[in-house]
Amino acid sequence: MTLDNLEREGSAGAVCPCNIEVGPPASTGERHAAGVDAIVAANFADATKLALISVDPRGQIRFVNRAAAVLFGYVREEMIGRPVEIIIPERLRSSHARGFARAMAGDELNLGGKAVEVYAIRKDGAEFPIELTLCAWHDGREMGAGAVIKDITERRERDSRLLRLASQDLLTGLHNRSRFVEILKIEMAAGRPATVLIVDIDGFQDVNDTHGHVVGDSILQSVAVRLPHRLPAGAEVARFGGDEFAVLLPNLGDRAAATAVAEGIREAFAMPFEVGGQILDLSASIGVAVSPLDGDDADELVASADLALVQAKSGGGRALRMYDRAMRNEANARRALRDELLRALRSRELVLYYQPQVHIASGIIFGVEALIRWQHPQRGLLLPGAFLPALERSSLALEIGWWTLDEACRVAALMNAASPHAIKMGVNLFPAQLHAPHLCAKVSEALEKHGLAAGLLELEVTETIALHDDDRSLEAMEMLRKIGVGIAFDDFGTGYASLSSLQRYPLTTLKIDRGFISDLATKPRDAAITRALIAMSREMGLETIAEGIETLEQEAFLHSLGCPAAQGYKYGKPMSFETLERVLPQLCGG
Repeated sequence: MTLDNLEREGSAGAVCPCNIEVGPPASTGERHAAGVDAIVAANFADATKLALISVDPRGQIRFVNRAAAVLFGYVREEMIGRPVEIIIPERLRSSHARGFARAMAGDELNLGGKAVEVYAIRKDGAEFPIELTLCAWHDGREMGAGAVIKDITERRERDSRLLRLASQDLLTGLHNRSRFVEILKIEMAAGRPATVLIVDIDGFQDVNDTHGHVVGDSILQSVAVRLPHRLPAGAEVARFGGDEFAVLLPNLGDRAAATAVAEGIREAFAMPFEVGGQILDLSASIGVAVSPLDGDDADELVASADLALVQAKSGGGRALRMYDRAMRNEANARRALRDELLRALRSRELVLYYQPQVHIASGIIFGVEALIRWQHPQRGLLLPGAFLPALERSSLALEIGWWTLDEACRVAALMNAASPHAIKMGVNLFPAQLHAPHLCAKVSEALEKHGLAAGLLELEVTETIALHDDDRSLEAMEMLRKIGVGIAFDDFGTGYASLSSLQRYPLTTLKIDRGFISDLATKPRDAAITRALIAMSREMGLETIAEGIETLEQEAFLHSLGCPAAQGYKYGKPMSFETLERVLPQLCGG
């Protein structure tokens, strides 16, 4: 709290220099009135929570109110007559003395009329921040000065907390994304190279689902402690959110050196994490981008590292990928395709085609599989391979998935109304649908909306999708079976399911992949596998459908193996509902 500093800064407290003219000596009555006024003023000063202090021209304290004495830790009498320096930190006293001397000499103070924030000191020697408003005056005989003081310790702490919230991840204490990008911008503005690594924990969602969020949070905190020990001096670490961390290597533009650091991070995950008595083995995927080659500004460099991470995760994780420009071209193409798909959905360009499923012995239809197509205005009818890979990685998968479910249920109701016997509708689920918490509610809603019996709907999932998230997939399937909906394992034999998984999941149908069917007559191993699958499915009470039947020979061979049902071009290519309606009487044996 110094007049000298405040005056130089030109931003200090309200100063009200008063040139008071003093008249003839006061009468007795006037002196009495003045005394009464002084008592009232003193009582008024003690009533406020603001600290009030005045000093004489020698800098000695002339008056303090009760709040000031309490604020500085003194009894009031201990302050009166003492130099004001007792509340000024020693490091600030010399500059205060210079400013005070000029004020008492009558120099005009340029303090701007605003409160300022400075430091004061208590009786016990503790410094603390205050907000100070100064006032200087002349009473006709001598100069004087006063101050209105407010303790702003709580406000400073609150501001500090808000600053931390704005720049720090609360769970780990690391930088947050905003602060990380800010630091990166400073580095790049200085013209220095920089490397950004985005680190994602493989299978972290499984940890949360299996062990709970408390264990998951502990893992994140452990990673926050472990990562910095694997990094060179000067590296900055941030948590971007979820299980994603970022590392900035300032003044590093060498890809080989960046790769070496990234490998060190992966090695940090080689040691198991012990949390709450549980040993958890985790791995990491890392995307790396180096400036200026991979980005001219901070946002572009982070985006490049993100794209590299997507590539690292796409192969199943446990990978390290360095950014290259082909990734951005691929990402842009996927984004453009997703945008076009959204337009296609709104414009009703997406349609469902239906492929019959028949009993081999009679050739009579008992079901159809709904297959999505895109009636593109320029490119014609597109098969799923042209757009599903981009769709499955986007949030649009859920919207299109729910549309597919609703449309298939609508057609199933119409089809069964026109058929002499029940015909089941098979609908493929996207991974996002199988893991959606409201899957069962969505299915029930579609069934009720179109008046379709639950037993006439069978949802198809590939074994790979189901096993990717074992527990959640199992729970979802069990809920669907409780309401009567069938569950089919599609393309069985091409994924990684163990035979015991057929017992674990509440399946109704096993669909044998076409890869085992095409060369049944010439490949004894394919025939042996197909025979075993058919027998096992029959023993487990599952319906068995062989996919990809195109010839009489394949059909006859499957019939000899005991396969009851088939699907393929021999019985009809995927067709529109209008076409299906026309051939339905023939397929129904009419």
